[in-house]
Amino acid sequence: MIEPDLPDGAPAPLVVLVGMMGAGKTTVGREYARRHGMRFLDCDHELEARTGVSVSTIFEIEGEEGFRRRESAVLDELTRESGLVLATGGGIVLDPMNRAILKERGIVIYLNVPPQILWERTRNDRNRPLLQVPNPRERIESLYRARDPLYREVADVVVDGGRGNPGGMVRQVERAIAHFGKNSCTH
Repeated sequence: MIEPDLPDGAPAPLVVLVGMMGAGKTTVGREYARRHGMRFLDCDHELEARTGVSVSTIFEIEGEEGFRRRESAVLDELTRESGLVLATGGGIVLDPMNRAILKERGIVIYLNVPPQILWERTRNDRNRPLLQVPNPRERIESLYRARDPLYREVADVVVDGGRGNPGGMVRQVERAIAHFGKNSCTH
């Protein structure tokens, strides 16, 4: 197990995973947390638990703007914790305040997965409101082009993923966090 090089007595970090839908944030985050004895939360799942309805239902009733407002409130609350691995929704970086929160409060890992692979992973998922369009593949490519620079803006580390298994991405995240801990005195 690779650990960040933290000062004695320092709390475990807040690790935040960002990236496109289908990048593996929940899968990788849950496994990283399990391996390191940390709590794991997914922003979307937390929002659903608090509202009692699905993300799709929130989109239907309140639109994307209403969803993003709720998502921002959950992010603000959850990023005040340490010893937590947090998987965010793909659009969390759209709001400048969210980007400021991410940069300020945690070690941010961008799971960068090419659009073709994202498409393969999400094409049969009917629970992704932004993909319920005539050409979802084109939507993924468009979202990726728009969001990639924002993910890179907030990321302390970029982990490139692809067709490998989730365990390989978890090991990449472990190495990235260990390296980050050795090269950063603040965050």
